[in-house]
Order: sequence, then structure tokens, then C-alpha cells
Amino acid sequence: MSAHFVPPTIQDNNHGWGPSEIPEQFKDMPYQPFSKGDRLGKVSDWTGTTYQDKRYLGKYNSQFGSGTQYAYYHEEDESTFQLVDTTKIQKPLYQRNRFRMNQQRNLRRDRERREQRNQASMQTLTKAQKERQRQMRRLQKQFGKQKWSDNRFQKGPIKNREASVEVRPTWKVVEEMDFPRLSKLKFMDVSEPEDLLRAGTMEYYDKNYDRVTTKLDKKLKRVNRVFHKVTTTDDPVIRKLASKGNVFATDIILATLMSCNRSVYSWDVVVQHVGGRLFFDKRDDSEFDLLTVNETATEAPQEEGNHINAPRNLALEATFVNHNFSQQCLKMQNNEKYTFGEANPFQQDESDGDIASVGYRYRKWDLGDNIELIVRCEHDGVMVGSNGETQFVNIKTLNEWDSKQVPGAVEWRQKLDSQRGAILATELKNNSFKLAKWTTCALLSSSDQIKFGYVSRVNPKDSSKHVILGTQQFKPSEFASQINLNMENAWGILRCIIDICKKLPEGKFLIMKDPNKPMVRVYDIPDNTFESDDDDDSEEEDENDDNDDDD
Repeated sequence: MSAHFVPPTIQDNNHGWGPSEIPEQFKDMPYQPFSKGDRLGKVSDWTGTTYQDKRYLGKYNSQFGSGTQYAYYHEEDESTFQLVDTTKIQKPLYQRNRFRMNQQRNLRRDRERREQRNQASMQTLTKAQKERQRQMRRLQKQFGKQKWSDNRFQKGPIKNREASVEVRPTWKVVEEMDFPRLSKLKFMDVSEPEDLLRAGTMEYYDKNYDRVTTKLDKKLKRVNRVFHKVTTTDDPVIRKLASKGNVFATDIILATLMSCNRSVYSWDVVVQHVGGRLFFDKRDDSEFDLLTVNETATEAPQEEGNHINAPRNLALEATFVNHNFSQQCLKMQNNEKYTFGEANPFQQDESDGDIASVGYRYRKWDLGDNIELIVRCEHDGVMVGSNGETQFVNIKTLNEWDSKQVPGAVEWRQKLDSQRGAILATELKNNSFKLAKWTTCALLSSSDQIKFGYVSRVNPKDSSKHVILGTQQFKPSEFASQINLNMENAWGILRCIIDICKKLPEGKFLIMKDPNKPMVRVYDIPDNTFESDDDDDSEEEDENDDNDDDD
């Protein structure tokens, strides 16, 4: 008898693979997908707060998610019905009493503000502070005290800085140069400088000042010496060398232009285009030679009027300190001096008084394209090197006025000996433009060393007495790389300014840094600008002479 074979029913799924119908014995049976790797934990969780620690929230979750296949629904209830747990969840220990602590903190802060306001009302306020308080009260009445609280005026409103010189309506803007564009310039074809003339007498540096520390400090003395800050066109030597070049400037004017993309405050330089030659000058009544303080800081000094920490008073103090230290640290009583070939060109006779130690180098650079640059560079002194050689040095001063007023600053008396690098880094951030100018001047004059003195006030509230806390010296090229001063970019900025000025017609122009924008503008100004007072005086003298002759 042959075996009877019953073939199974084969389901043909036209829309995919696998069976298309569920077998009869498995119909209406709920199924929830699961993984063999899922952990088996709690049987049921009615509250959802079994595990308050966030590390265990997903410990027993399935990789397929929480299905609803086994959820219970009553026939007469809606499917959206859920049980709600109204019991209060107990907070962990670190969250308890937080509201009460915040409330106490707010009350204490309000009490301190009231005390500060009461103290401020007892002090003598300046006109600007009184106007600020009136404005605050007016805004409080208009918009409510919550919106215009004391916090809004705690740092004061943003002030618009004033321009170094008032722009007159007749001046015409002929060129604008923004700092991002200037920062991308480069000029590498700079030849080695040629010394045309050297003049002046310098004193030797006293190495005893290298041993000065915060515990062995020295009092800063007042040195009554004459410092000549002569502009380019008033220099008799540059007048003699006028035939050997076509662009003339001093080292500080050139350094200001070459590192102008670091500046914040407004400054100006006068350009005279005469007979195919460019003369870069400073105005006679300008504050060009004053040393700024914390110009590039995140919060620059904001005091006003005659306050000792007002920007202009700080600049006067820094210039005073720099002049005195640069002479005090020299061997002034020693007759041994280093003399260049020529005498000081600005000393007319012995009645001028004691002249400051300075050496002048009149140097010439060939910038290509028929641009021959002649610059008057300076040395502050000389020192004996480790091998007995004579080294030229530029001496500058970093001064501390009030560390509590400078965000992120540390007190020099406590940290200068142990954390001098951190203090120098803070100075690099807050005085980037000033340090870049000093380094550029040292590189232009080929000084072997640049020496910094750390000078601080004896009392932060007295700007007349200072003390020397230490010194530090660098090679100018190494210090330039430390402050990210790229001389290729500096020469590129100068070459760009020279090219722009050479294309202008002959006349007088003014290069001025915008007081509130990172931008430099070139103005076309009348030829008699900044000279009207002198002309009026000379005309009056001529008239008086004529009247005397008539008499």
C-alpha cells in the first residue's frame, strides 16, 4: 500500500515575504516584541518613580519600547483613561530648603544694595554721576523699578569716546581703512637699514636694578631732565637729509601706524605731501606722546574729570613714571658715557638744562618702487653684555595703579616674584597697543635689549608716589613673537598707507583713528589747518613792528 502524502497549504504573499494570514489557533492573541538581551526587573510600576536616580531610569527598558499590547482597558471606559498619582514626591537631600536659601540670599543682596545706595548718597557726586542718577530715576518712573534696577547702571552706560581732534565740516574723507583688512596685509621685501647719521650721548644701565624685588624695592625718584619730543619737520637733521629720501618720520609715529590695528583710543598723524615727498608729523598741541593705560582691556578706565583714575590722568602718570624710571636706572653720577659721532641736535646751548640720556639713529630703508624711507630712531641707554660687548637698550615702564579696578589682575606686591609671567600676560592683554609700539621702536632702532620696569603706587589712592618692584628684559625679536607682533604685517600696513598718500595730490592730510570703530580715515584738510594761531601771532607781530616804525 503506497503512503498517502498530504501537501501543506502554501501561502503566496504578493506584498512581501512570510505568511500573509495568522493561523487559527493564534488569532486574537496579544503579542509584544521583545529581545533576549532585555533585563527582567520589576513586575509592575504604578507610579513611575521606582528609580529616582537618573542612572537607573532606562535600566529595564526594552529596546522595542514599552508596548501597550498588555494594557488593561475596561469595556465602558475610554481608551485615554489614565491613573494619576497625586502623592507629593519627596525631594532628595541636596534639593531640600533650596527655596528658603534663595530667599535669604535675595534678601541679603537687597539689603547690601540699599546700604550701597545710602553710602553713595552721602558722597560728593560729579555732574556726570548726578545726571546718571536722575536718568535712572526717570526711567524707573516711566517703566517701573523692576525693569530699570541698579544692576543696569552698575557698570555705567557705554560711552562714546572723543576723537583726538575735532573733525571740521570742511574736511573731506579721501580714504577709509578698516582693521580687518589691514591685518591681512604683508610686505616682506624690506632691505636692511642704512645708518645715515648717529648723534647723542647715552649713560650706562645700572645692573643693581636687576636685583630689585618686592621685598627689596626702590623708591621712584623725580629726575629733572629735559626730554625732546621733536616732530619730523622740526628736526634739523631730517631737513639736511631731505635730498636722500622721499618719506620721512620718527620711530614713534611710524610704530603707531605700523601697529594701528591694535589701537582703541583715537589718535591722529598729519601728512604733508610736498614736492613728491611725504612728511609724517604729529600736531604741536596733541597728546600723541602720552602713554595710554589699559587701552585694550575689556573694561577700560571709565572715570571722568579730575579723578586720579581718569584715562588722561592715568596717561600723564604713566608718562611721568616712564620718564623718571628710564633715567633713574642709569648710572647718572658716573662720568663714563657712550657718545655717538654727533652731539644732540636739539640741544641749543648749556642753558637748556640737563638733557636726558638718548641716542639718535637716522636710518634709511629702501621699500622698493622708488620709496626711500628715512626715520629717526632712539636708544635710551647702553649696557655691558655678558661678553663685555656694548649693547643698546630701550627702557620702558609698566605701572600698576589699582589692581582692584582691573578685572583679572593680581596684586604685584604679592605675585610679581613668583608669577611674573602671569602679570606680564595681563599687561599684554590690557596694553597691547602700547607694548606693540615699544617693541616696534626697538626693532626699528636695532636695540639689543628692551628692558621693562615694574612700578606701582605706594598707595592706590595717591598717584604722586611710586615704588620700583622689579625689572625684566627681553630681546626685541623674541618679545615680538611673544606678543604676536608680525613685522611683515606691520611693514605691509605702512606700505599701504604710503601708497595711498603718494597717490593723493600735494597738500596736507590727516590720518585719524575713529574713536569708536576699528577704522582709520584719511582726511583732506586745508594747508593752514593747525597753524592759524601761529600765523595770527606772526601777523600781529608784523603789524606791531610796522606801527613802531611809523612812530
